[in-house]
Amino acid sequence: MVRYRALKTCAAALLIALSGTSANAELAVEIPSVEKLAPPNPYRIYLSDVAIGHIVDGRLHVLDGDSMKYLGVISTAYAGQAVLSPDRNEIYVATTYYSRLSSGDRTDTVDIHDARTLTKTGEIVIPPIHAQSLHYKGTIRTSADGRWLYVLNATPAISVTVLDLQAKKVASQIDLPGCWILLPAGSVSNRFSTICGDGTMLTVTLDGAGQAVDQQRSAKFFDPDVDPIFIHGEQDGDTYRFVSYGGDLYTAHLGGPVANFEPKWSLLTAAERKAGWRPGGYQLLAQHNASGRVFVGMHDGAKVGSHKTPAKEIWGFDLKTQKRVTRAPGSNAIALAVSKGDKPRLFAYDGVKGGIAAYDASAALKLVKRMEGVGETPSLMELH
Repeated sequence: MVRYRALKTCAAALLIALSGTSANAELAVEIPSVEKLAPPNPYRIYLSDVAIGHIVDGRLHVLDGDSMKYLGVISTAYAGQAVLSPDRNEIYVATTYYSRLSSGDRTDTVDIHDARTLTKTGEIVIPPIHAQSLHYKGTIRTSADGRWLYVLNATPAISVTVLDLQAKKVASQIDLPGCWILLPAGSVSNRFSTICGDGTMLTVTLDGAGQAVDQQRSAKFFDPDVDPIFIHGEQDGDTYRFVSYGGDLYTAHLGGPVANFEPKWSLLTAAERKAGWRPGGYQLLAQHNASGRVFVGMHDGAKVGSHKTPAKEIWGFDLKTQKRVTRAPGSNAIALAVSKGDKPRLFAYDGVKGGIAAYDASAALKLVKRMEGVGETPSLMELH
């Protein structure tokens, strides 16, 4: 009887196994794949997120700013900083990897990604002194022609690593004592400037091998003890614009071997200045070159230390008339970026609620869309 029961149990198990095999044979083989991205439009957003709560795992969020949909993500590892190539075909990420995640042997690289697929296509090992700082526009930049890549270093002594992107190797390292941020010229491919702590600019000219052959310091163009400028600058060719803590706009021309400047002008009326309106944020300035307009995140009731305050309003100015031409609710913006072309859209990262607001910027600023739940601690947007 015991033997009979055992045989019956075995037979039942065999039938179940055979039926399972038959069912499995009918299933189609599934091959994992990666969804292909649609061709980029002018509203594609690259949102740099240092992810301060788990800084070894930073991200570059890729978003469609037209449909307000999430497209993909690129790992930027430990305090990584990203920039697109001038032709918008590649993305370069300067970052750090540790052998034990957050400790151990350090390796710094520039990772190269295809901007159409987000796939990593290569890397260049660089000296392990890449600045592990919050990502500002200017911590990593390319030359105008895409030949050189400039990566800011801090040990804490400041220098720049110059990479030859054609040869895929480090070309040189140049000391920049007392200066910070990288501002490539627009008309020549072998020159960049940097802002120095004494209110001057240092301009560096390279030879064909990427070595520094000339360095010239400008006259003082702002007073860091009275009214310092925000380090974020907006570029139009050889011209860069900056705003100061006190609400003035500064213009620098960087095409020549030494920088020169235009007179500053105020974003504020006397009444607005008295009410404490001041610029605030991180990427607080955006510029639409074709229309000659700049947009600035502003807050009222300003005081010492409020220069990172999210925007209560966004103000738009005409650069020719130096007058405000539009004013809109600020969406708590800490970062602003505007698309190119004749249908500009201004994007504002909400540093309080963690969303992105999109404004029609073709005339008066008009809020048209929002996307919620984007990023953790981002500070910079770049548009395609």
